[in-house]
Amino acid sequence: MDHLWLAWLLAPIATTLIAGLKGAFGGGFALLGIPLLALTMDPVEAGAMLAPLFLAMDVAAFRYWKPGTWSKPDLAVLLPGLAMGVVIGTAIVALLPRDGVALAMAVVTLAFAAKYFASQRAGRAPVAPRPRSARRGVLAGTASGITTMLAHSGGPPLAMYLLPLQLPKAVYAGTTSIYFTVANLLKVGPWLMAAPPTPGTWLLMAACLPFVWLGVWGGWTLHQRLDQKRLYWWCHILLVATGLKLLWDGLAG
Repeated sequence: MDHLWLAWLLAPIATTLIAGLKGAFGGGFALLGIPLLALTMDPVEAGAMLAPLFLAMDVAAFRYWKPGTWSKPDLAVLLPGLAMGVVIGTAIVALLPRDGVALAMAVVTLAFAAKYFASQRAGRAPVAPRPRSARRGVLAGTASGITTMLAHSGGPPLAMYLLPLQLPKAVYAGTTSIYFTVANLLKVGPWLMAAPPTPGTWLLMAACLPFVWLGVWGGWTLHQRLDQKRLYWWCHILLVATGLKLLWDGLAG
C-alpha cells in the first residue's frame, strides 16, 4: 500500500458500498467499490483484500436472503456454468488481454441497459418476459464466471439472464445473493494466491468487518422500500454504471 492512511479511510467506505449493494440487490456489483481502493493500492491487491470480506457479506446476507428466496430451477443451470467459467477464466487470465474483455463486456452491458431504457421511454414493457432456457442459463453462468475472474465483473451476465424472467424482487435478490456466495467461495483461493495479504492487510480487513454488517442491513432496508418496478430500474442503472466503468478500464488499458 502506497498510502496507508488513505487505505484505512477508503476501505470502510468501499466495504459499506459493496455490502449495501449485496443487501439491496443480492450482489454482483463489487466492481463499483474496487476503484475506491485502487486509489491507494494495486487493483489485484484490492481484490485480494476484499475477497474474505465478500464471504463475510455472504454470511450476513443469509439473514435476509434465505433459501425460500432462491430460484432453484435457475440456479441449477447457472451454477454449473459459473464453475466452468471460473475454471476457464483462471486458465486464460495470463493469455487474454483484460482490457479487451472489459471492452467487450462494456458494449454488451450498455446495449442491454439501453434497450431497457429505450423501451421504457416508449411506454412499452421495460423488460420483455422471457421463459427459462437451460442453454441461456449455462451460457450466462459461464460468461459470468469468466468475467468475474478476468474483469471483476460477474454481475452483468447474470442480470441479463435473470431480469427478463421478471422474478419477484425478493427472489431476484435472493437468487443473485446465493449465486455470488458460490462465486466468492470459488474465487477466494485464486485471489489470495494472486496477492497474499500482509499482516497489515489482515488487520485492515478486521477493521472493515463492522461495516459489512452495517452495509448489508442498510441495503436490505432499502430493498424493502423499493417496489418491483423501481428495483428493476435501479438494477439497470447499476448495469449502466458497471458498463461505463468497464468501458473506462478497457480504453485506459
